[in-house]
Amino acid sequence: MFPRFRGAVLCMTNIQETNTMQSKKTLQASLLAILIGTASGALMPAAAQAQNVIAQMQNALKRQSAEALAAAQRDFAQFATAQQQMRGSGAPVDFPLDITDLQDLKQAVVSYGFPVHTVDPNEMLAGRSSMQGMAKPTAQWRFVITLHDRPIGMATVERSNGRYETVEYGASVLSKDVDAMAGFHGNADKSNLRFVRVYQARSDFLEVMGQDGRARFAPLHSARESLMLKQRASKAGKPDDGLLDEADFIQPLRSAVKLNMAAPR
Repeated sequence: MFPRFRGAVLCMTNIQETNTMQSKKTLQASLLAILIGTASGALMPAAAQAQNVIAQMQNALKRQSAEALAAAQRDFAQFATAQQQMRGSGAPVDFPLDITDLQDLKQAVVSYGFPVHTVDPNEMLAGRSSMQGMAKPTAQWRFVITLHDRPIGMATVERSNGRYETVEYGASVLSKDVDAMAGFHGNADKSNLRFVRVYQARSDFLEVMGQDGRARFAPLHSARESLMLKQRASKAGKPDDGLLDEADFIQPLRSAVKLNMAAPR
C-alpha cells in the first residue's frame, strides 16, 4: 500500500512542481510582456515628441526663410528705384552688383538664399566635433540676386529687433560660385544645402547633405583662395564633383583660424 501511495504522492508532487514551474514561467512571461509593453508605450511618445520637435524646427525655418526673403525683395525694390533715380542709366562705376546698365535693375530679382552658419573658433581648434556638428545659425541670410537667371550678386539680410533688413549688397563672384554649386548639388528646394562661413579663416563653404546623411563640403572662392585649395568645382561629371570631405581641408582651416586669431588687431 505504502509504495503505491508514496508513488502517488511523488507523482502528485511532481505534477504540482511542474504546474508551479509552468505558473512561474507564465507569470514571468506576463511580467516580461508588461515590461515590454510599458517600455514601448514610453518610447512611442518620445519618438513622437522628437518628430514634433523636428517638424517645429522645420516650420520655424520655413517661416524665417519666408520673412527674410520678403525683406530682401522689399529692400531690393527700394534700392533699385533709388539707384535709378540718383544715377539714371548707363554703366555704373564701382557698383556692388555685376550689371552693365542701371536699367538692368528693373529686371533683376532676389532669388533663393540660405541662412548663414558659422563655427566657434575655439571649438574648431579644440576639435570637439565635426564641421557639420559645430556649424550654428547666425542672424544673417544670404540671397542670390539674378538677372535673367544669371547671378549678379548677393544681398545680406540681418535680423535685428525682430525685423529682417538688408544690410549689404555685393559678392558678385561669390554669387556665381554659390549658384553653380547649388544648381549642381542642391535638391529641388535646396534644403540639403547650408552656407557655412568661418569668419576667422575668411572662408566660405557650401555644405551638401547626401541621402545617406553624410555631409561633404564645396569650398567656395574665399576658401579656395584663403586655404589655397585647388578648385574642383564642375558642372559636369559625377554628382560629388567639387566636394571635399572634412578631412581634406580641416587642418589648413584650423591653421588659418589659429593664425588670424593670434594676429594683432
